[in-house]
Amino acid sequence: MQPPPAKRFMSESHSQTSLERFGRRRYAIVGLGSRRELYQDGIEKVHARWAQLVGVCDVNLGRVELARARSARNGAPVPPGYLAGDFDRMLREQRPEVVIVTTVDATHHDYLIRAMEAGCDVITEKPMTTDAERCRRILETCRRTGRRCRVTFNYRYSPPRAQVKDLLMRGEIGDVLSVDFHWLLNTHHGADYFRRWHSLKRNSGGLFVHKSTHHFDLVNWWLGAVPETVAATGKREFYTPAMARRMGLSGPQARCLTCPEKARCGFALDLAASPGLKSLYLEQEAHDGYLRDRCVFREEIDIEDTLNALVTYDTGATLSYSLNAFNAWEGYTVAFNGTKGRIEHSLVESVYVNGTESIQGGVAPDGVKIRVIPMRNPGYDVTPWTAEGDHGGGDRLMLEDIFLPEPPRDPYLRAADERAGACSILVGIAANRSLETGTRVRVADLVGQVPRPDYPPMPARTAAVPMPLRPA
Repeated sequence: MQPPPAKRFMSESHSQTSLERFGRRRYAIVGLGSRRELYQDGIEKVHARWAQLVGVCDVNLGRVELARARSARNGAPVPPGYLAGDFDRMLREQRPEVVIVTTVDATHHDYLIRAMEAGCDVITEKPMTTDAERCRRILETCRRTGRRCRVTFNYRYSPPRAQVKDLLMRGEIGDVLSVDFHWLLNTHHGADYFRRWHSLKRNSGGLFVHKSTHHFDLVNWWLGAVPETVAATGKREFYTPAMARRMGLSGPQARCLTCPEKARCGFALDLAASPGLKSLYLEQEAHDGYLRDRCVFREEIDIEDTLNALVTYDTGATLSYSLNAFNAWEGYTVAFNGTKGRIEHSLVESVYVNGTESIQGGVAPDGVKIRVIPMRNPGYDVTPWTAEGDHGGGDRLMLEDIFLPEPPRDPYLRAADERAGACSILVGIAANRSLETGTRVRVADLVGQVPRPDYPPMPARTAAVPMPLRPA
């Protein structure tokens, strides 16, 4: 099986034609943490021929100035900087056509709604928001204003995940009846959620929303299906004060920087040792008091580190899902069980801590496996599609899809809007409600019926199914 044609930059003549037709699109970014760098560099370096950054905004003045300094290093015009309280003024003065939102998850809805009401299209990091009411408000604003909302599900663009989609679309295993999906976070990346703002559900919605939104979207998109019900369990049992004492510490401290036991703690984070963490967080604490190196064992944490969910879909398929945040390796295993066989796929990711100089979501050497097992026939391995860069090459391909004025046709329909964003987060939001109530939750009861996202055609579930071979 050959991979799809690689996306390439347009020829010089084509790019000039597109530039004359479309002009350079005006972008602003609100939320200037480490994830912002992906979009800023995409605008100012890779896609500067048809994109320009006209404003940056954050709650922290120091990070505003860091973003402006990055523009200078990129050789781009330095955009005006604004504090969060002046967000609406930025929209009036700089007239961006698109606002990119990379703020704390629980504030996404506020900036998305205000930008759309001001006449801007919006692009948001996942998750689109963190609870049902905020989701409902975003969907209503999209309908009322007619503005476009894009949710950046970069995992869709990672070549091996697109390859799995390709196999399913071509009917290699027939109709998918059930999915087993297990995501493992190691004690580098996984622990990092428990020292940052993500460790409080009021900020992130917990890992069922912040992290699992990636995974639920993948399953929704892989299956071309809409989730209907969710039942969940969860607990916090590893990142706890009791575990700190079991590991020989006297107990959780306020932060790593001032911890008297940091020399003995395998979870201690030295902000000064990473140029990125030092400049972005340690040197900016005076502006807003945000501490990037809180103790992962502290009492106030209220997110779970072990999560399980059972999800049903409108196609009749079911999903058995787990997320574990303290595992021995990072990555996932997923299996699709169909009427004609089974696909097994696994991916091992490299060690990563957000904001450091490591590759985010990088694939370990020989870390991708895809195996097709036809019903009552020998299985065979499929050579994985590959690409370089963050998130298995997905970030680069996603940015091309976002910023190119005429992106190539995508047979997998990887671009996601507010409908896909809602279908993803509502699984996590329903799971959180199931944790609270101990009951199975209907997704439609949260915000009403969400319009079906655009998915490429899947095999008809009414087609004839071949009879399995009789045993020899």
